[in-house]
Amino acid sequence: MAKSQPKLVLAPARGIPFNQLILSQSNVRRVKNGVTIEQLADDIERRGLLQSLNVRPECDGAGGETGRFEVPAGGRRFCALELLVKRKRLAPTAIVPCVVKAADDAVSAEEDSLAENAFREDLHPLDEFRGMQILVDQGTDIETVAARFHVTPAVVRQRLKLASVSPALHEVYAADGMNLEQLMAFSVSDDHARQEQVWELVQQHHNQSPHFIRARLTEATVAATDPRVRFIGIDAYVTAGGCVLRDLFEEDRGGWLQDPALLDRLVLEKLDGEVQRIQAEGWKWVEAAVDLPWGFANGMRAIEALHTPPSEADLAEVATLQAEAEALEAEWSGADTVPDAVDARVTELDEKIAELAGGTWTYDPAEMAIAGVFVTFDRAGNLEIEPGWVRAEDEPVVEPEPSDHGDDADGEENDSVIEDGASNQTEAPPTDEEDEGIKPLPDRLISELTAERTIALQDAVARDPKVAFAAVLHNFVLAIFYHGRSESCLTITLNKVGFGFQPTGMKHSAAAVAIDERHASWKERLPQSDRDLWHALLALDGDDQADLFAHCAAYSVNALYEVAPKYDNGRISAHTVERRLAHSHVLARSVELDMVGIGWRPTADNFFGKVTKARILEAVAEGKGGETASLIDHLKKPDMAREAERLMADAAWLPEPLRTPQLLAQADLLAANDPAPLPAFLSAETGDGGLDDGEMAIAAE
Repeated sequence: MAKSQPKLVLAPARGIPFNQLILSQSNVRRVKNGVTIEQLADDIERRGLLQSLNVRPECDGAGGETGRFEVPAGGRRFCALELLVKRKRLAPTAIVPCVVKAADDAVSAEEDSLAENAFREDLHPLDEFRGMQILVDQGTDIETVAARFHVTPAVVRQRLKLASVSPALHEVYAADGMNLEQLMAFSVSDDHARQEQVWELVQQHHNQSPHFIRARLTEATVAATDPRVRFIGIDAYVTAGGCVLRDLFEEDRGGWLQDPALLDRLVLEKLDGEVQRIQAEGWKWVEAAVDLPWGFANGMRAIEALHTPPSEADLAEVATLQAEAEALEAEWSGADTVPDAVDARVTELDEKIAELAGGTWTYDPAEMAIAGVFVTFDRAGNLEIEPGWVRAEDEPVVEPEPSDHGDDADGEENDSVIEDGASNQTEAPPTDEEDEGIKPLPDRLISELTAERTIALQDAVARDPKVAFAAVLHNFVLAIFYHGRSESCLTITLNKVGFGFQPTGMKHSAAAVAIDERHASWKERLPQSDRDLWHALLALDGDDQADLFAHCAAYSVNALYEVAPKYDNGRISAHTVERRLAHSHVLARSVELDMVGIGWRPTADNFFGKVTKARILEAVAEGKGGETASLIDHLKKPDMAREAERLMADAAWLPEPLRTPQLLAQADLLAANDPAPLPAFLSAETGDGGLDDGEMAIAAE
């Protein structure tokens, strides 16, 4: 019969006066790590000693006990108690709970010291999150919890946010089914059902990154960086009852607004308030738009603002303000730092000086009565007001002046010219009255004479390229900058191309911004009156004339795809569109157009969300390879579009309508018997001769 193992006998616990304890040299901890002695002392002062010290009797050289005890395990607690004694918060003779082991115990003091630290297990992070939540639920405020555990309030808020994640996901995290970064990503939403739904999606998805999780949880929200949010101010949204999601673990640039409908209502209300305010100034109409399209004023005439110089009182105030600004600058010119209040005052003075010294700009009330204003806001949320635009239908009707040709004193028609049928004119037989005095020249004769002058002028212009170029340039500038107010003798017509379909935000694209800035720069250089334009153009050097010519000519470039009607209506034909696009490729090669270089990237908004799933997969396969495309082929359309945008961000891929076909090599041109095929988006036909739905989606959008 086997002998049973003897029962364990634990070392006895007893209270020992602190002044009988000494720190043992057998303690293996040598490197400072974790909570400092000062912080541990503060904690013991508040809640007492939570764990006994492990001690052994001190022996002298002969092996006899000296009455003091060494502390091999619990050295940091001993040092904290020692600090409390020095602070006079603990009496030197205070009783300290100790576990006493024999001096000659079979296990060495060093092993005890090592085991105490090695076998210690820190709290699981989830337990820490839940523990802090319990303290707050018990009524302890966040700042107090932070102070007691020597962390910042922000850390406590992060822990509480993690504690608020769905309990089902907590269990996954506790079982190592997800990492801490993923759990942190789920904390951006308070909707447990949505959190669990996204986790199920992540399980079936190749992308399980925190970024992907955050994107799914915030896809129905509006980022605080959205121009609409900047326009109304996030405080106004919150005051109106809106909720904002915040990410306490990543830079969220203000978070996400959960109620897009409320946001849109506040935007429209604020725009409506601006419309009413501006309408009261006397304008005929005021039109507000969340996204004012590029080319919004095409076909309209701009009225000029009237400048009123500053008054004597304004100039006197400017002098006073300038003196104050100069005094402040002189006072602080040698200082290393300038107080914020002083810097703010100088800025305020500069702005006020600029406002007063610039005078005022107003509009003629009579012109305001036929003109209107566009109101919108820019990407930074700043209000944009575009005043003084006259629509064609609001232009005043000018009655033609009576002609001096062929009319006598009482307004009757000149009998020297009579109608011959519907269109020809013949001279009437002279009458005796024509010999009575000098009468105006007959219309027919004037036409004949000006015909001779015109043909002579054509020949003269043809022999002077410089003047010919200036004349065409003059015609272009009238059309672009002066809305055709003055007629040119050239019959050249420059038509600005309008965009019936344009993506949201095209007004802020790099190309549109560059054109607008170039236009504003030239408008500032050109004279206000078109009567002075000709001489101003001749005063420009050749390079400036060429630059201005190119700027105006560019407005007429039309590389738009249009759907030709099935039955010819005389407006446009499929052949016309085909030749237009073919020439646009020639022009694009000449100017080395690079759509990728100017920043175009396929996104869910501008491409992937507007085509079929098959198109999305085809695009990803072209840009990143078939293996990458297979990673998203199981997703629903919205998720597939967003993932395609992420995957293709650096692919330098363009849909076919944005590509510029390269020229064939000379040998290929000579060898080709048939004309080159049309691009796929033009040549793909359905049974009725039109484009299929997929191709139409690309072209139309």
